[in-house]
Amino acid sequence: MANIRLIRHRIRSIQSIAKITRAMEMIATSKMRRAQERGLAGRPYSDKIRQVIADLAALPQAEGALHPLLQRRPVTKLAVVHITSDRGLCGGLNANMNRRTASFILEQKAAANLICVGRKGMDFMSQHRLNVQAKFSGLGDQPGFLDTLPISRIIIDDFTNGVIDAAYLAYTQFVSTMTQKPIVIPILPVEPAQIPKAQNVDYIYEPSPEMVLDGLVPRFVEMQIYHAILEAIASEQSARMVAMRNATDNGKELIDELTLMYNKARQESITKELLDIVGGVAALTG
Repeated sequence: MANIRLIRHRIRSIQSIAKITRAMEMIATSKMRRAQERGLAGRPYSDKIRQVIADLAALPQAEGALHPLLQRRPVTKLAVVHITSDRGLCGGLNANMNRRTASFILEQKAAANLICVGRKGMDFMSQHRLNVQAKFSGLGDQPGFLDTLPISRIIIDDFTNGVIDAAYLAYTQFVSTMTQKPIVIPILPVEPAQIPKAQNVDYIYEPSPEMVLDGLVPRFVEMQIYHAILEAIASEQSARMVAMRNATDNGKELIDELTLMYNKARQESITKELLDIVGGVAALTG
């Protein structure tokens, strides 16, 4: 009887956990869709900025005065904006991103500063004694553009002042619901490969092309970081949704196994009781 009670208790416990994981899966699905929608909504804006920067950089008067954020120089020190989540329960998402960034830093010949966004990456880098310059956490599931500006400002100011010679963005790219890819991409200087070829359109810029470029290039960098954070959030929620779905499915399988064990144990108990009764009756009548 004690064994039967123990199995019944385990079944009830797993059923309760399965309800929680199912609820977490549904919440993660909703948050993932919202993050995807926000990321997609900003793409036309970002693409248009790319086009205008390309047009401005191609103007004859801009050739002799290239914007500071477009200028390349020998790299002796670099910065990496490392984006992870604040919470776990999302499979191997954060572990994969941490390993990818750490591997990238070890491959570089230049010294590296880390700007960590998210507690999971912050804790990992601190434990491995890497140079963490700044830490950001608590952005939530729906950060606004203004919430991410302090992150952008650090690398823009450091690059402009010559503190760093290059900056990279490390985040988990959202490929599909089932696939998230940890990547590291260059963000500063804005490379020619990142700027589409200038289109033959005769724009009139007010007050001047140089002033427009001064405003657009930093905004372009800010938008890249913002969209990387949104994409990382979509990846986090997607990974959590899959992890919770797997946990729910595993819970159901375990419940089925325990139910079978429970029925067998109960059947054995009933059979034993019947045998005891039959034996007792036989003893009395014998």
